[in-house]
Amino acid sequence: MRSFTKIFNLNDPGWGRGNKNDNDNGSEPPRRPGRSDGPPDLDEVWRDFNNRLGSVFGRKPKRGGNPFGGNGSGGGNGGVPAFKGSPKLIGVIVAIGVALWLASGLMIVQEGQVAVITRFGQYTKTLSPGLQWRLPYPIESGQMVNISQLRTFEVGYRGTARNKVLPESLMLTTDEAIIDLQFVVQYRLEPNGAPDYLFKTSQPDESVRQAAETAMREIVGKHPMDFVLYSGRTEVASAVHKLAQSILDRYETGIQISTVAIQNVQPPEQVQAAFDDAVKAGQDRERQINEGNAYSNQVLPEAEGQAARMVQEAEGYRAKVIGDAQGDTARFTSVETEYAKAPAITRERLYLSTMQQILENSSKVMIDAQSSNNMLYLPLDKIMKDVSSSRPGPALSPAESAAGAAAAASGNTANRTAPAQGRQAPAPASPNSLSISPYSR
Repeated sequence: MRSFTKIFNLNDPGWGRGNKNDNDNGSEPPRRPGRSDGPPDLDEVWRDFNNRLGSVFGRKPKRGGNPFGGNGSGGGNGGVPAFKGSPKLIGVIVAIGVALWLASGLMIVQEGQVAVITRFGQYTKTLSPGLQWRLPYPIESGQMVNISQLRTFEVGYRGTARNKVLPESLMLTTDEAIIDLQFVVQYRLEPNGAPDYLFKTSQPDESVRQAAETAMREIVGKHPMDFVLYSGRTEVASAVHKLAQSILDRYETGIQISTVAIQNVQPPEQVQAAFDDAVKAGQDRERQINEGNAYSNQVLPEAEGQAARMVQEAEGYRAKVIGDAQGDTARFTSVETEYAKAPAITRERLYLSTMQQILENSSKVMIDAQSSNNMLYLPLDKIMKDVSSSRPGPALSPAESAAGAAAAASGNTANRTAPAQGRQAPAPASPNSLSISPYSR
């Protein structure tokens, strides 16, 4: 090893100057002919280095003489002996090289990343975050893939909504109307999708863009313009998300779409004014429809209530009529039974009852005086008022008042006619006349 260090010893005074003096025994440093002491020539330094390095592996110098300051036999007094390659030294060098080569397989995988390992270009495994080891190059190679990064791209614009990309944003609806639509897609890699992302698709990011644009055009083409512009933005975005994800899964890209957000939807600028007029007309139409619905909601309940009330009144009247008819029928049946038992008494009672009902509703009373059969017509309404005001106690009914007034009038008439005629026997009552007692009801 000391001989090996002397080969690369830069303190050697003969380094880079060679040894062309064969008669020198090495007691003096070699000198170049015709040149004073000075720094060695660069060519000579490089040539001596190659010669010394070659001597380590047993190669002879390219030019004659001992390049290390000896006499060519290796036994000079001050020279470095030339030696051939040592097996131990070669083994150490090879071991060190192999160790360094194996150590080059160590790699650190950062959090949120995975390392995709390929062996001679073929995928073998995926390494998780941390300190990992693989077979060194060129047997195996690793490629870092960030699976936690949220990637974003725009469709229909770049940066801001003013920087439109019309070939991407103009789309056709099912009612053959053109709309200007811009949306954003966010996606990331699946936890086990790094190999598919690298090897199964040549341009995975561009595939996501094309799949999202294709899905959006398909969904928009299935709906009318008003639905996409106003009420259906959320539904359209959700449908695009599902359809685009199914396309990417079918191509095995290893990509998972996180969000599809519609940024702006509007008609093309060329027809914006006409579209505003159409929108205003549509709003007026909706307003009138709402007013009509409000009026209908106000009138219909009232009409339905009136109809229900009339139906209930008709049912009540029906029940009343049927009840009255049934009651009259039952009463007539009972009267008929009693009449069959005592016809005369029943006939008189019916007659009295009927006359009572008739006279109760009449303002005039017919009185059969004892002196004569003349009919007297009296102002019974005034008499009834006087009788009711002069008699204390509870108020009398019109029939009772009329009966009392008739009795008073008949008494006064009898008193006036008695002195003139004297006492006469009372005339027999006519069978067709009705005698009412003032004390009977």
